[in-house]
Amino acid sequence: MKILVCNWKDPAHPEAGGAEVYTDECTRRWAAWGHQVTWLSAAVAGRPAIEMVGGVTVRRSGSRLGVYGAVRRFLRSHAHRYDVVLDEINTRPFFAHRHAGATPVVALAYQVAREVWRHETSTPVALLGRYVLEPHWLPAYTDVPVMTISPSSADSLADYGMRDVRLVPVGVDIADAPRPTKADELTLLVCGRLVPMKRPDHAIAAFAAARARLGGGRLVVIGDGRSGPSLRASAPEGVVFTGRVDEAAKRRLMARSHALLATSVREGWGLVVSEAAALGTPTIAYDVAGLRDSTRAGRGVLVVEDPDALAEAITYWAPRMRARPPDPIPHGGAENWDTVAAAVLDILSRAAGAERRLAA
Repeated sequence: MKILVCNWKDPAHPEAGGAEVYTDECTRRWAAWGHQVTWLSAAVAGRPAIEMVGGVTVRRSGSRLGVYGAVRRFLRSHAHRYDVVLDEINTRPFFAHRHAGATPVVALAYQVAREVWRHETSTPVALLGRYVLEPHWLPAYTDVPVMTISPSSADSLADYGMRDVRLVPVGVDIADAPRPTKADELTLLVCGRLVPMKRPDHAIAAFAAARARLGGGRLVVIGDGRSGPSLRASAPEGVVFTGRVDEAAKRRLMARSHALLATSVREGWGLVVSEAAALGTPTIAYDVAGLRDSTRAGRGVLVVEDPDALAEAITYWAPRMRARPPDPIPHGGAENWDTVAAAVLDILSRAAGAERRLAA
């Protein structure tokens, strides 16, 4: 089968995140299973316009905004050469179903933006995005099969009128991990992009308040982003910033920590929560869309969206998690990537097969 993927970032993009990890894990497996996969994305400085990565042909063209026009032109000229198009919705959609002709399209929406607009854009843009753009964009997919990764996201998509929403699993490639050796000192962790919608400032403030009550402890912050400089400049005692680290280092730090703190305004799932749970590190998270799904699956703790409430939860739960670290949960309550790739591929195959039967 020939599969065309539309995602404005590929794994080489400096802003690549969980959506790109998900897509990369799937597409590499599809290629290994004998399918021809092409990934359309924006240009990346220092990387070629066309590159073979893990058996997948990556075609890069256009800027952060220009990629949408580039993909639209490619679809109009070349979509007929593919059996199915995977249209990934990362805030702004590609509307691939309008430009792919007779080629079937299946969308993949990890989450809706809603609250994210207010944290990531200026007030005028946030109001425009939250109340005009997103309510205009997403109902265009009412009759398109749409995949998503959590019940929370499925409910949000249904609110926008999407009638054919299908849940697909999330993957974690950590399985059967031995009980890790935890740090002697109470150690908490934040892991992810340091951007406003992740609210790392909430985690740091809550840690500082809890540390004063507990008489010690440290918070390790993995990741970087535009909020990083201000967070470092104002960080209280006990906070350690590692910057971006490779997967091996990330997992070592996760395994040594007693709890992960997750404070995003919204997630599609919260992959880092499952990764931590697979290494025997539970999460204390805000009770928001996506995080509530992954945190429950990882047997963590949910609290209301407030640094004071988070500080209270840390004060109560962190010492208990330190005294009796839980056993690792296979795949952190998620699935292995082979299962994920097969589930997504099955939906794409059915869409392509149905289209071929209709054409016949």
